[in-house]
Amino acid sequence: MTQQQPSVTVPSFGERLEQTFTERGALCVGIDPHSWLLSEWGLPDSAAGAESFGRTVVAATAGQAGIVKPQVAFFEKFGSAGFIALERVLADARAAGLLVIADVKRGDLGTSVEAYGQAWLGAGSPLEVDAITVNAYMGVGSLDSTFALAASGGKGVFVLSATSNPEGPSIQQAVVSAGEFAGQSVASAVLADVAARNAAAGTGLLGSIGVVLGATMDLGSYGIDITSAPSSALTPVLAPGFGHQGADVRGLHNLYGGYASGVIVSESRSILSSGPADLSRTIAHRVAEAGAVRG
Repeated sequence: MTQQQPSVTVPSFGERLEQTFTERGALCVGIDPHSWLLSEWGLPDSAAGAESFGRTVVAATAGQAGIVKPQVAFFEKFGSAGFIALERVLADARAAGLLVIADVKRGDLGTSVEAYGQAWLGAGSPLEVDAITVNAYMGVGSLDSTFALAASGGKGVFVLSATSNPEGPSIQQAVVSAGEFAGQSVASAVLADVAARNAAAGTGLLGSIGVVLGATMDLGSYGIDITSAPSSALTPVLAPGFGHQGADVRGLHNLYGGYASGVIVSESRSILSSGPADLSRTIAHRVAEAGAVRG
């Protein structure tokens, strides 16, 4: 008689994010090999330069901060060589035990969005990461297959809700005309939809589906009430805009209110522009700043 093997419970992304917050803080270090940064670092504007840049950032982050966020576009622009470079950066990050959020902003329908999910969240994929950013322009429900894949593998998904680009408000502040979230702004409806999905998971812990809420905006103007974070399952927030773009981590609680304890403090250029020689020291300083604010 064959003995049945016990099932293995995969920790949720929310659980892993909570653990990262506890052990290494909320700072997320961006990996954005802009052409001008590569030049300042003395690296070529090529796939090889982006790879060296990314692997250096990972090495400097390991053991200090717990989260990195590669901006995939800066690798993708080099074609297949860029993706090979990114795969090597991701391999280093996995080996270092870092939580990796790929900033890919994917979004589509049916089997197409399912394939995107498999590329970035599928176990064993060369591009496998812990979480991705997604675009819900075709409706949050269009991402259901990605949410399901993420949940089955302990992965996370961050849905764009309110972004800091000047073109964003005309769409994100528009009012939804029909459906469950009629009367809310688009940004608020995305957040409410995500919060409901986290609550339905019933864990009472930090959820595995998050939102992107830029740190440089007045979220109230987007119809988002930061005092009403649901108690049943807190929605994590990926918060770009700290540092170079002007947001100050000391204002975290004023910016995000009830969501503050689930905020991932994302910084890129303000850290990366310190250069490879001072990178580790800068990251340590930013980790301490974010930790002091969150308590």
